[in-house]
Amino acid sequence: MSNKKLKLIVILGPTASGKTELALKLAKEFSGFIISADSRQPYKKMDIGTAKPTGTWRKARGRWQKIFGKKKLYFVKNVPHFMIDIVKPNEKFTVAQYQEAAYELLKRYAISHKRHAVPLLVGGTGLYISAIVGGLEIPRVPPDWKLRKKLEKEIREKGIDKVYKKLLKLDPKAKEFVQPKNPRRIIRALEVYLTCGKRFSEFRKKKKPPFQMLEIGIKLPKDELYKRINDRVDKMIKKGLVDEVKKLHKKGLSWKLPSMSGIGYKQIGMYLRKKINLEEAIRLIKRDTRRFSRRQMTWFKKDKKIKWIKRPGETKKAFIQAKKLMKNFLKDK
Repeated sequence: MSNKKLKLIVILGPTASGKTELALKLAKEFSGFIISADSRQPYKKMDIGTAKPTGTWRKARGRWQKIFGKKKLYFVKNVPHFMIDIVKPNEKFTVAQYQEAAYELLKRYAISHKRHAVPLLVGGTGLYISAIVGGLEIPRVPPDWKLRKKLEKEIREKGIDKVYKKLLKLDPKAKEFVQPKNPRRIIRALEVYLTCGKRFSEFRKKKKPPFQMLEIGIKLPKDELYKRINDRVDKMIKKGLVDEVKKLHKKGLSWKLPSMSGIGYKQIGMYLRKKINLEEAIRLIKRDTRRFSRRQMTWFKKDKKIKWIKRPGETKKAFIQAKKLMKNFLKDK
């Protein structure tokens, strides 16, 4: 991708802040397509717990066929969505794989971008967004399952805090992007160092992305966001989250899989194993989602290029603000 005129719109924010709704309206307004930046939505059959937008697979036609070829695309309200339903829940899917696939999509668009379609990167997974907009150099070190089991055991026996301190002694800069309560990220950072002898932070060099970007952020007042989170969890339960998790496990999916250890799936898994009751599982999902939203905002606050929308809870006003930002950005310079 070397076209200097290629432009990318990024819609980001914490979970349940209204990114999907706003992005869909903007995509329709500007003939856009959406690339999901959610670490859970690539998994098939995991729909309710990932808040995956409901859509249908159908053959691309018109401008979409000219850009992406004769294949089926996932459409949500006639807007093509990518990086959704692309791997099985028991398959590995890394940030490196995500970055490679997303760049390939943008490359296809760059070749034929004169067809008046606008790419929107939409989501709340900070690492996925940084992989695209920050041009992160991500380590392609293959997983060492034996070492991972050893590190998992160390976390169980010594506690996550001690293992995190061990990581920081080996790689002090890891503090900038590996959260102290995220066992998977801690294990991966240690795995990279212990496997190839190179600090995980050394891989995180940034190179200038081959496109121009506009980052639009959605930030709600804490009370409003927490209410939206609680309401969404209640809706997930009513839609059948328990049955979704039950079916996935019956198909042989282990509770230890990364896909099954995400918020919602982990807590319902505990309920299905009779470790807690359903009421407690719901409480934990809400609590852990609120905590996750705080970590998301901590990540996003580091990016000074984000243009935050004021009063985003008022959908119409949020759309008007974002539309104005996009119009100015998309003008030829």
